[in-house]
Amino acid sequence: MLKRLLMFAFTSLLTTTAAQAEDAASLLAKYKSATGGAAWDSAKTLHMQGTLSTGGLSGNVALVQDLLTGRSADSYKLGSVEGADGYDGKLAWERDPGGEVSAQDTPEAVRRTRTQAWLDAHAYWYPQRIKATYGAIGERDLEGKHYRVIEAHPEGGDPVTLWFDPADGLLARVVQRQGADTATTVLDDYRDAGGVRIPFHSTVDLTDAAGRTDPRRRSEIKLDHATLNGAIADADFAMPKMAATAHIDNANGVTRIPFELINNHIYASGSIDGKPARFLVDTGGVNVLTPVAAKKFGIVGEGKMAAGGVGDQRVDLALAHAKEVRVGDAALDRPVFYIIDLGKLADVEGTDADGLVGYEMFRRFGVTIDYAGHTLTLADPAKFTPPANSSAVPFELNDRIPIIAGTLDGVPVRISVDTGSRASLTMHSPFVREHDLVARYHAASEAVVGWGVGGPSRGRPARYGTLRLGDSDSDITGIAGDLYTGDKGSFANPDLAGNLGGGVLHRFTVAFDYANKKMYLAPNADFGKPDAFDRSGLFLFGDGDALLVADVAPESAAARAGVRVQDRVTAIDGKKVGTSVLVEWRTKLRELPVGTRVQIEARRDGKSERFELVLADRIPAAP
Repeated sequence: MLKRLLMFAFTSLLTTTAAQAEDAASLLAKYKSATGGAAWDSAKTLHMQGTLSTGGLSGNVALVQDLLTGRSADSYKLGSVEGADGYDGKLAWERDPGGEVSAQDTPEAVRRTRTQAWLDAHAYWYPQRIKATYGAIGERDLEGKHYRVIEAHPEGGDPVTLWFDPADGLLARVVQRQGADTATTVLDDYRDAGGVRIPFHSTVDLTDAAGRTDPRRRSEIKLDHATLNGAIADADFAMPKMAATAHIDNANGVTRIPFELINNHIYASGSIDGKPARFLVDTGGVNVLTPVAAKKFGIVGEGKMAAGGVGDQRVDLALAHAKEVRVGDAALDRPVFYIIDLGKLADVEGTDADGLVGYEMFRRFGVTIDYAGHTLTLADPAKFTPPANSSAVPFELNDRIPIIAGTLDGVPVRISVDTGSRASLTMHSPFVREHDLVARYHAASEAVVGWGVGGPSRGRPARYGTLRLGDSDSDITGIAGDLYTGDKGSFANPDLAGNLGGGVLHRFTVAFDYANKKMYLAPNADFGKPDAFDRSGLFLFGDGDALLVADVAPESAAARAGVRVQDRVTAIDGKKVGTSVLVEWRTKLRELPVGTRVQIEARRDGKSERFELVLADRIPAAP
């Protein structure tokens, strides 16, 4: 988690020439001279202790670096939560505040780790440790100061940009891209540490793809002590074992829980500290409580960080401990919860939930989701068995989320698996632009296609041809998905092609074995059914005894009929909307045949209105 707090920002790499490399060597030599010169040649290790502050929380941090190899490890405490991360020379690992441990093995994580190792090994002075190429030296002015800037590309890593102060030769900023975010690390307060000088103060400010920064996302480290050439051991960098804080309270080691499937979302009952709770089960999320639920359970959050999701906006996030969270007979002791306002989720879903259970449960147990049978099964890892007649699809973990490989209409894709998404397949905007998917699929006009943390998600509906997941022979055809074209939120991440949601997953019994990083898919009775898409153009919220129109898709049946945003629908085909739940109305407007005439009664500005919608497909058949 600490590494995620200390992310950097991306700039482009220029072609290296011999003259440019010579300029880079001169610039880097000046930095070495200004911070100890030849004293660095005998530097082998660096131990540091200090304080970490972010999002209104602060605590101790300890870091150790093997300067010869770039291995590193750190541990931290923020308020009442603790965590750690490290690099053992082969893979990076993380121990989350809940105690879950995972190797970071995705290609982007490996590249990011390689660049961090290059920095930690000071390999810009010692290229025999990790090689790099360099671009031209540039000149930059920022906030009244002048900098000399060099772009480097460590071998096997991501590009990184180093900003130097020409007045003293010191490294002042480090910039690198990660995902859809950028960040700038500012280094200052250089002090002596055993004959060399290192920055005792650093801050990281993150910037999203739209150029926005957020003070809730700023992190700061102030060192108190730094020791050069202290003793180290391989164990200092090794991935730790997970603490035994998860258990299933029956002799079989397996528990089965019925769930409701609403809008392709899984809702299961459980408890927090012995009190009944209702959870949305989300592979793409962590343990989450709404502020209302936290108050109900007597759980007090700490800090004010920022959480993001599919929407444009970021919301407040606080950290908190509970004594226990339980789903069926499966329990986690002393779990960490992220307290996040989920906004209009209850109105969008037409049902309430106290929060989410996600990665922590999936990491600790084998998980099987029988969508057709509406049963969630959790098993001790040793007792987990894949569903009958299933195909195995290997996955990687990217910041807790499973990532699988496949092809979409013959194009290789890497996509996240997200039971918390009701959509079928959302393609990320960088991939959409790279492959010109709007034109390829003749995508419909942009409209609201979902709602999550941070507000609405807008996309261009499209019908895909064939999706193949891993080496599975279960080709999925005719998916009704959407193309994200924005530059904010999680769907702007360029490291992934898309996000696979419940609209596809509900066609299978799906199982997750996080211990062995495998997902299993067994087609169910819904596998071959058409993937219907809304034919009305209405995005509706629950609103008491009415349905609130949150969006009207351009060129849709609702737009042609004259329905407007903020209209309150009171009856459909003569039936009061309060007599059915929201999901049933959505199903009706999605599955009624093309050409069906639907009568809508609504209230607008206190007056009654009537509309006739002629349902129509909003997306053409796959090319």
